[in-house]
This record gives sequence, C-alpha cells and structure tokens, in this order.
Amino acid sequence: MNLGEFVRGCHRRGALVVQPRMGYSDPARMRSGLLATRGADATTVGTITLDSYTRVGDLESAGRALREGIGLNGYPLVNHEPSTTQRVLEGLRPEEFPVQVRHGSARPQAIVAALTAAGLHATEGGPVSYCLPYGRTPLEESVHNWARSCELLLERCDFGVEPHLETFGGCMMGQLCPPSLLVALSVLEALFFHQHGLRSISVSYAQQTSPEQDREAVAALRALCGESLPPTVDWHVVVYTYMGLYPRTAEGAFALLAQAARLAVDTGSERLVVKTAAESHRIPVIAENVAALEHAAAAARATTPPATPPAGTDSQTYREARALIDAVLDCHPDIGRALVQAFGRGILDIPYCVHPDNAGRSRSCIDTDGRLGWAAIGSLPLAGVTEGRRARPVGSTELMQALSHVQNKFDAEALENRARRPVNARGRTVPEEEPV
Repeated sequence: MNLGEFVRGCHRRGALVVQPRMGYSDPARMRSGLLATRGADATTVGTITLDSYTRVGDLESAGRALREGIGLNGYPLVNHEPSTTQRVLEGLRPEEFPVQVRHGSARPQAIVAALTAAGLHATEGGPVSYCLPYGRTPLEESVHNWARSCELLLERCDFGVEPHLETFGGCMMGQLCPPSLLVALSVLEALFFHQHGLRSISVSYAQQTSPEQDREAVAALRALCGESLPPTVDWHVVVYTYMGLYPRTAEGAFALLAQAARLAVDTGSERLVVKTAAESHRIPVIAENVAALEHAAAAARATTPPATPPAGTDSQTYREARALIDAVLDCHPDIGRALVQAFGRGILDIPYCVHPDNAGRSRSCIDTDGRLGWAAIGSLPLAGVTEGRRARPVGSTELMQALSHVQNKFDAEALENRARRPVNARGRTVPEEEPV
C-alpha cells in the first residue's frame, strides 16, 4: 500500500489524515518523532524533512556537520547510509503508517535515489515549485532534473509498490500568490508528473487570507484535476496550513490551524499538513508537532462536512486557473517545455518572486474583504477574465502589511479574547478550563 492508497482509505472511513513537517538530523530523534506521530490521537502519516544542505546538494557540509556533531534543520538522508534510515523506519509498516520525504530541491536525483534505497516510495516537490522560490537554478535545468527524478522513482521502487509524488505547486512562495495561480501550478505539475509515468499523485493548496476564497480555490482544484487527469491516475488533495508569517501567540496559531482543518473538511480534502504554535519562533520539538496534529484532528472531527460539496466551476478562481492552464498547455505538448516557455513569455509569472526566469511583472494585493487578488497581471492571460484588478503599483508599506496580514489578524483576535478572560485573586488570567 502506498501513501495515496492509505489516504484514500482513511478518507472513505471519514478521517482526515494529518501530517507534520518534521525533520531531525539525529536518526534516533528522527525515529522518536515518527513513533510519536504514529502514536498521536489522530490519523497520521509520517514525514522525514531533509536539511538545507541536502536540499541544495551541499553534501560535503552536511557530512561535516554529522562528523562534528552539529545539529541540522532536517534529516541528511543522502549522507546517512540506507541501513541507518532503514533502522529509523524499522517496524513502521507502510500499510499502517506511510512515511513521506520532504525536501525542497531543484536537483532531487540523489535524494530520490537515497529514499528508494532505504525502502521509501513517497516524496513531493515539482519542477517549478521547488525551483523558483528556493534559489537560482535555471528552470529548464530543474525541469530536466525532475523528469529524471520521476524516472528514478519509477525505476528503483520495489515491484508492486506504486510510488507517490505530491506537487508543491499549490504552495508557491507561501503567501501573496493569488489562489488561481496556485491552483493552476498544482494542476500543471500534476500533469508533468503523469506525463513522466506517475500514477499516484497528490495536489496541494496552501491556506491563504480568506476562508471563503480558499474554499472556492480547493473546489476549483478538484474540478480541474477531474477535468485534466485521466481516470487511471489515483489522486487526492492535500491542504497546507498557512505558509506565511505565522501568529506569534499560541492561541492565534491554534486558531489558524483549526481554520485550516475546517477548510480541509469543508472541501472534502483528504490530507492536511499542519504547523505548530512554535512556527514563528523556532523549529518545533516533537511534543509541539504532536500537539498540532491532535489539535487539527480534533477540529476536523468537530466539523460537519457540508451536505453538498462546494461547486468547483462557477468561481472567479476557477475561471482564472482554467485560463492559465489552457495558455500553458497551448505552448507545447511536452509539459516541461510548456512550463519553460510559459515563464519565458510571462504567461506564468509569480508575484514578488526574484528568480531570474520569472518575469516579475505581476503583483498581488489583499482586498478590503480579505481576498487575495491581482494588483497587476503583467503578461498573464487574464485580461477580461480577472475581476477588480488595480493598475496602481503596490508600495513597500502595503506589501509589508499584506505579508503580516494573517499573523496580525489572528494575534489581535487572540489578545482580545485573552483580555476578556477573568483574573483570579493574584491578578492572573484564568485559563478557559479553570473555574472562576
């Protein structure tokens, strides 16, 4: 059973699968994190998130850190022997607890070779989403690398195990990327994976600034995947808890996470990647990851799915995403070449992305109702499609306000709620569960 089959089975039973973004350089600690994830009061899958050195291919620095006992911000999969990773995974049966490798590399061939050598079959990324935000690797090179990595994943996996790839396209830049572009990129990367032989795929979407718009976006993503991917592809939707500046208060962080869980349930999404209350300060410890998993699972269980799923084809987000996808597919029948040509012509253009292969003429803004839209479309094929476009440029002050919009909103609500709580005889705020 692969990750896709496991998630679909859980969804049929009415459970939302929740997943941490967890990675530790020490194998014993990494194993403890996986065991704690499996033991959480939630339906979970495991994560091995790789370190920054491995992500950029600096294996020498990763190896030096291991030799000198210097902690890394993730698991150096390529430097660890396959037998070491196999011991990390010992006893974790994939049919009960699949484990996914997450990394962030535009050159993932060595990572794919290492994960399959250790007996793993699930990872994520994409030729655009793991290239433009993370460095200066040419997009054409990233496309080639990801095509080869798809081949490696298919070649090296054990007979009878279907490899799984998740597109990170729905999380481009983390924030301030209008939902229609996120949806289009996720669908396009899924088509790229399928063109290179993958049959088990997940498509992602990152929670943005407006719950209503997010519901429209995930519905559009589901509709477009249904239209674009053949019936032979086994696919599901994974929602990411907000990827931008996270609330600094624990209450605000948990409220934002609960909102993401409700979004997943409301839209019929099968999996949710969580964030912890420590995100704005530091890398979370194992217990904080478990707390986030259990909080998200509880919020999901408390949410009643809608009787009628949200319509996917009657929203502004769908119309914009459809126009973007069609324009890219018109560039070339090979999806990889189409992506390179689309960025070269500005048909795809990520707001505020400074990669050399990105045109950099599009801009986004948050409207007064909290929806994320276009301030300038550059050469995007959205003329006559998009609504409410502003011609004036977005200044630095407005940009900074937009970047901190979600953080400030949830922190302000948390502090307001905290101020309304009664105080005890010592002048301390009474916790909600403590009798006055």
